[in-house]
Amino acid sequence: MKALMISKDSLLHAEIAAQGSARMPPVQLVASRNGLRDAVERQLPEVPELVVLDASDITADEGELVERLSKQYPSATFMLLTRDLQQDLLIRAMRAGMREVLPLPLVHRAFHEAMDRIEVAAGLSPVREGKVLAFISCKGGSGATFLSTNFGYALAALADKKVLLIDLHGQFGDATLYVSDQKPAMTLSDICAQISRMDGAFLDSCLVHVASNFGVLAAADDPNRTVDMKPEHMDTILRIARQHYDFVVLDVGRQIDAISLRALDQADTIYPVLQLALPDIRDGRRLLDIFRSLGYPNERTRLIVNRYEKGGKLRLTDLEQALGADVVHTVPNDYLSATDSVNQGIPVLQLSRSSNVARSLAELVELVASRRVAESKGLFDRIFGRNDGG
Repeated sequence: MKALMISKDSLLHAEIAAQGSARMPPVQLVASRNGLRDAVERQLPEVPELVVLDASDITADEGELVERLSKQYPSATFMLLTRDLQQDLLIRAMRAGMREVLPLPLVHRAFHEAMDRIEVAAGLSPVREGKVLAFISCKGGSGATFLSTNFGYALAALADKKVLLIDLHGQFGDATLYVSDQKPAMTLSDICAQISRMDGAFLDSCLVHVASNFGVLAAADDPNRTVDMKPEHMDTILRIARQHYDFVVLDVGRQIDAISLRALDQADTIYPVLQLALPDIRDGRRLLDIFRSLGYPNERTRLIVNRYEKGGKLRLTDLEQALGADVVHTVPNDYLSATDSVNQGIPVLQLSRSSNVARSLAELVELVASRRVAESKGLFDRIFGRNDGG
């Protein structure tokens, strides 16, 4: 979005430029004027989409200039910034169609919320209603972190969705290591400590960006910091995340605490991950009993069997009968591909695109994405080159 900035305050100009550039799509300050009269007298040849007007120093006799400015740029949206806006000037501004008025000093969250409204009204940024998908281990070592991180990457790469993964492990969370060698600058506990700053731009700045449309919010790396994390913080984070991402993938881990429970409460779908073994089935039954006691409907819970091999003594039907739930997807036992991916910190789809586990992830993406969008041709077919002609 191209914007005109009208202000004598160079620091404010720099602040707006920095906040605007952090947005997606960015707000570009293509021109600046030193004051209201300067802006009226030096009209831009091309109408800006946004006019940011610092009204702090506007005098009473300059009120009519506000109306003149709005007539010069009739298709532009106006944002007024002020420390002490006069009542008559506010009335003039409202009559001229200016609806966004923000106080100074600038509150970044208020600025981004105003920009969200402006972009939605202009049709530039569709309102997202992102889905929250939670992956949770029935038993330690089930592979839930590998699946959640690699599924998040596959969902972004294959379905062209904007995806956020949140590592909810209380401590020793290492989701970022599965898909990146970058060191997280901020973690979940850091965000909770600054929850008043929470908006889309702040959230984006805290992520490890694995791809342009896939980011990971790392788990708290200091157990002592987790005491400052509150369940209501998760409400705020997920509310903002839903507005800015198509899918929010949660790597819940195995332990259910107040934070992870609040996240599970908001999940649209929960994927318990287990292997086809008696210890996993036993722990899976305990986990599903907890979900039922919490009032989670059965249709929200969809089992994924990891490291699946056909021909074993236990069958999928045995597992489904024991747990009273259906298996929605199986991931084959592809030890070498999965191990190489984990050891190198590279998504398996990127490292070994034709491997069995990569193909299985593509099928899971198709299963999830097709519930939200109609595809003219299957994702699996388009990505891996399969066609009707063989």
